[in-house]
Amino acid sequence: MLIQSKKIWTPDNSFLLNYHAKIECGEILVGQELWLELQRLKEDFSDDRYFYDTENALARIHFMEHCIRLTKSPYYNQPMILMDWQKAFVETVYSFKMAENSLDRFKKILLLIARKNTKSETCSAVGLSEFFLGNEGSDIVCSSNDDSQASIVYDAIDTMRQLIDPNDLDSKRNQRFILNKVTNTKIFKLSDRTRNKEGRNIDFAIVDEIHEMKTNIIGKSIEQSQSLKQNPKFIMITTEGFVVDGYLDKELEKARKIIHGEDDGAAAQRFLPWLYTQDSEQEIWQNKKSWVKSNPTLGIVKRWDYLEEQLDVAQSSKADRIFVLSKDFNIKQNSSESWLNIEDYDYEAVFDIEDFRNCICLGAVDLAETTDLICAKIMLMKPNDRTKYIYTRYFMPESKIDEHDDKNAGADYREWAQNDFITVTEGDDVELSAVADWFYELYVNYGIRLWKCGYDQKFSHEFLNRMNEYGWYKQNDELVMILQNARTLSNAMKLCENELKHRFINYNQNPVDKFCLKNAGIYVDKYGQCMCIKKETAKRIDGAVTLIILYEMYRRYRSEFRRLTDNGTI
Repeated sequence: MLIQSKKIWTPDNSFLLNYHAKIECGEILVGQELWLELQRLKEDFSDDRYFYDTENALARIHFMEHCIRLTKSPYYNQPMILMDWQKAFVETVYSFKMAENSLDRFKKILLLIARKNTKSETCSAVGLSEFFLGNEGSDIVCSSNDDSQASIVYDAIDTMRQLIDPNDLDSKRNQRFILNKVTNTKIFKLSDRTRNKEGRNIDFAIVDEIHEMKTNIIGKSIEQSQSLKQNPKFIMITTEGFVVDGYLDKELEKARKIIHGEDDGAAAQRFLPWLYTQDSEQEIWQNKKSWVKSNPTLGIVKRWDYLEEQLDVAQSSKADRIFVLSKDFNIKQNSSESWLNIEDYDYEAVFDIEDFRNCICLGAVDLAETTDLICAKIMLMKPNDRTKYIYTRYFMPESKIDEHDDKNAGADYREWAQNDFITVTEGDDVELSAVADWFYELYVNYGIRLWKCGYDQKFSHEFLNRMNEYGWYKQNDELVMILQNARTLSNAMKLCENELKHRFINYNQNPVDKFCLKNAGIYVDKYGQCMCIKKETAKRIDGAVTLIILYEMYRRYRSEFRRLTDNGTI
């Protein structure tokens, strides 16, 4: 064992201990998870397995503050002035050494931090400092799920490089990599779509947005490529995400065992978790000051008013709430969360279809499962009235009326059929011509004229043929295909939710509608767009999906529809 000289470390000569001291005295507020980790690191100063040497860390911090310039507006080309957390983070990554061989202690680092808190800019600066100050001939990789995401850090590094070396005297970029001409160190990109991920010799890796990774293919490939390196670094930077049991969840499980002292094995000693998290969801809504726990740059880079606006929107939209809590506060969201609260749709509101005799309407159908429940809806409106009156008909094959998996969930399709909410068709699947017949019957029985109708693309051929027979045509934009994806239906879903909350939807207390709305879950993608999903596979959501398609039709044609409605035009 190598004998190292002891040095007394204090907040005056250690950025890590200075950060710890400012948190301890209340000057800086952090979450419990980061505080426990900082406490553990402080104790490790006196652990004989390690010693502390800040030489490499200080060299990189000096380089970052005196050479690197920022790449994003409104700070473009300004010097990088490191915040306390950045200095503490960089110092910790490079300063702990293994006493037995003097090699860097931390090989694997996880930085979990809310969006727009300079995670990419910080790690790009660390990557560039490694490019110029690290070992000669090193391979540095910028990695993520795809080439576009990997390019975020890669391009930031190159922009920083160009601001230092604008004439490419000491470095250059070609189509394959960024090259240090003096040391032959290279920076290149690696993503899940990159071929031949194996067989590389990576010294330093920055892996961005690991919350989107379902498997550890990229992570494992990089770790294996570092097996022969003496001081490898594998830095994972991310916010929370929506993938359940994915790569991030597995890494966070390991990280939290380390933080809580449940794992002190060989791999745990070389893993640094640095997690900016809230202590509860409740504190976000009750204590504005707590927001800095997951947003350490708040008031410096990230704006308070931005977060205030995001939370204001989140209060009226479940999709926005899920996205904001995950991305701005690192609170993992349940993938099977209900779209609506019971009070959003369970309220008294009825109407008589006779009141709409000789009116026009918008229509929508969900044709996704012809062997199951099919839904058709129309939207009616009155002059100078914001309320949308929704009239619905369900269709189900006779073979499924009693043979279904929803009995325990409160479904009684037989009773609903007897009460004329469901039309039962012969055989094992619904003849979609019957759905078209229903729209025509509305005209025959009540004079209600279908103006435009939205439909999904699945199994639509038979439906369209019968609609053509009645005089509605796709070519005239009377029949409009609505794709069932988050990009198409997200805004409609949010609008529908908001109007339910404000009681602007009267669905005549249709019990099948109520059942479907209760079963509807919400999926939010990485862009904050949402779509309706089943919370459980057996439960039906057809009525909820059709309502959202109907609202997409309203969104697209609302101005003309309202004009026709106000004028009483057929």
